[in-house]
Amino acid sequence: MTQNKEKIKNKIFYRSSYRGTKEMDILMINFVKSIINDLNYDQLINLDEFINLDDELLKSLKNKDSKISIDSKLNFILKKFQNY
Repeated sequence: MTQNKEKIKNKIFYRSSYRGTKEMDILMINFVKSIINDLNYDQLINLDEFINLDDELLKSLKNKDSKISIDSKLNFILKKFQNY
């Protein structure tokens, strides 16, 4: 499990730092760094799914102005993101 956990962490770090826009790269990599070591394997899987959401959706979710619902399993990560 430890190897799998490190593998998913590396995948998350890579994806969070290569989003497409420099602003979102900075936001996401710093957010990920702030929480990644406190998450268990299942939460890391959810974080991986969360960081793969579209940049515009993430901006809306961060600003709490989105009426779009996301999968309820991502709510834990969403709350951390909105409070970051």
